[in-house]
Amino acid sequence: METVKYPNIIYVLADDLGYGDIHAFNSDGKILTPSIDKLAAAGIKFTDAHTSAAVCTPTRYGIMTGRYNWRSPLKSGVLTGVSKALIPNSRTTVASLLKGAGYKTAFIGKWHLGWDWALKAGDSVGGEGWSPADYANIDFSRPISNGPETLGFDYSYGHSGSLDMAPYVYVENGMPTTIPDTVTVDTGKYTWWREGPTGNDFKHDDVTPNFFRKSFEYIEEQANSADPFFLYLALPSPHTPILPTEQWLGKSGLNPYADFVMQIDDYMGRLAQVLDEKGIAENTIVIFTSDNGCSPQADFEILGAKNHDPSAIYRGHKADIYEGGHRVPFIVRWPDKIRPGSVSNKTICTTDLMATCADLIGVPLKDNEGEDSFSLMPLLMGTDSVEYKREATVHHSINGSFAIRKANWKLVFCPGSGGWSDPKPDSEGIRDLPKFQLFDLDVDPEEKNNLYADHPEKVKALKQLMVSYIENGRSTDGKNQKNDLEAFGSKNWKQLLVFEE
Repeated sequence: METVKYPNIIYVLADDLGYGDIHAFNSDGKILTPSIDKLAAAGIKFTDAHTSAAVCTPTRYGIMTGRYNWRSPLKSGVLTGVSKALIPNSRTTVASLLKGAGYKTAFIGKWHLGWDWALKAGDSVGGEGWSPADYANIDFSRPISNGPETLGFDYSYGHSGSLDMAPYVYVENGMPTTIPDTVTVDTGKYTWWREGPTGNDFKHDDVTPNFFRKSFEYIEEQANSADPFFLYLALPSPHTPILPTEQWLGKSGLNPYADFVMQIDDYMGRLAQVLDEKGIAENTIVIFTSDNGCSPQADFEILGAKNHDPSAIYRGHKADIYEGGHRVPFIVRWPDKIRPGSVSNKTICTTDLMATCADLIGVPLKDNEGEDSFSLMPLLMGTDSVEYKREATVHHSINGSFAIRKANWKLVFCPGSGGWSDPKPDSEGIRDLPKFQLFDLDVDPEEKNNLYADHPEKVKALKQLMVSYIENGRSTDGKNQKNDLEAFGSKNWKQLLVFEE
């Protein structure tokens, strides 16, 4: 009997794309996204999907490892373009898991998980990556170490940090594609990026098109292979610099951010076309989502004046503990298995990719793998949703603030947003607010009414659940694991979560 080939898997991660920016998720939205809408109509859309954090690096950590980022050494914020590798080579990733099952694996795009640049001298670049002087000690003539190729990727091509973070150099299979001989900087309202060394093959406005072209080439190369493939396409857009190509400038009638979203949508249509042309669409899983909510760099005032809200009805935006920070569009298309037009209202998390892939290939996860990952297969297959085992979901903001969500209840362990929207951390009047927030999202999805004082038993139960997730080192069943360093950094997390009123 012929062995059935596992499905190909393509995971497309947009950067700073809001829940309300995709028309299929926000019928009141003013950005036209016909290709992504078509993707949703052909598969399943998840209306209550969340990233594990409200900013970039921690979400990417969770996607790759199936583990909450705050269990890693990164307790808040993001890495830079010169940061050392965050994920140790000893940790199983989605790529290494699938590679072990015979998949060809590829990463194309924005890494932002750290890797170790070769250095001219010493063992440090000499800075955090925010200053032009921080790149002087990098030796671009030698390969990097501890990059995607050491975490299970057969092929890798991308850049180290966000597209506004130097150095602006492509690295292919661990080797910089060129030695940067120029320094670039842009200070435009939408188009800005930080000063830094730039390769002669690195054109900021061509990076997104380039990553799609590379992805199409990879798909075409793998289409006739006897082995399935996993492609992780991590877009640097519509994050700053907001650089729609000339073809797309002005197309939205809103602003350059909306133009950029439309450009991404068009490329997603081309990706679907490539799959159709190569005859592999039926047995290819395409997942499309975002790494967090929309950034204020999109210019909410201009978009709002034209009746578009990137967060739709939800409060907040990128960096926030509020829903707009981490509720994202999430679509899965698999024509061979998923019923077209499916919709799931289950609360899911981007950490769930690890367990989903393990379930798909029939490989049980070990106790130290995917500690916060739950298989989406029951939801994708349309079976009884009770089989999806996620009990609750932990949210995390840019400053390290936490929330826990179980069913309709969400307990926030801080006053205000924990991020960039008002009330901001340490802003005037923040200390006069209740130290905790409790929302019933079924009746108050806008998170307007803090019910913390009205439901002490609910608060107590959610606090205890959060404590167990921390102490156990996992939110899945299995042997307890250790978090890397203290889960809340220097804070006494038990006092913060349980006793401090």
